[in-house]
Amino acid sequence: MSSRSIERGTDWLSKGGVRPTRQRVALASLLVGDGKNRHVTAESLFAAAQTTGEQVSLATVYNTLRAFCDAGLMQEVTVDGARSYFDTNTHDHPHFFWEDDGRLTDAPAHELEIARIPAPPEGAEISSVNVVIKLRRT
Repeated sequence: MSSRSIERGTDWLSKGGVRPTRQRVALASLLVGDGKNRHVTAESLFAAAQTTGEQVSLATVYNTLRAFCDAGLMQEVTVDGARSYFDTNTHDHPHFFWEDDGRLTDAPAHELEIARIPAPPEGAEISSVNVVIKLRRT
């Protein structure tokens, strides 16, 4: 891992007020070290960490992703109610889910039009709207 990616990862953690432990810095560097946004599963981030030689358990990856979400650094996108993806782009935007290979990508937000959404029940407010468009190759 380059010193620039480690610096980016450390800065990212600082923005969220997350204590920069060695493992958190390593995972953050994998997520944002090149300055690009990522969609990962805990398993894919665990595999990426293993390829760099980082000694981290899958449970630690899950806990770290949860901490990053709690700090507002990432958002969790649930597909099919069972599979979770973690997105470093925290702005509201739609996603494409590629069913053939289980991949999540950003969809063009400027092309999405939502004319109306239902009013929330009394005593509740809408905190977010997630749009996942499932795709299958033809």
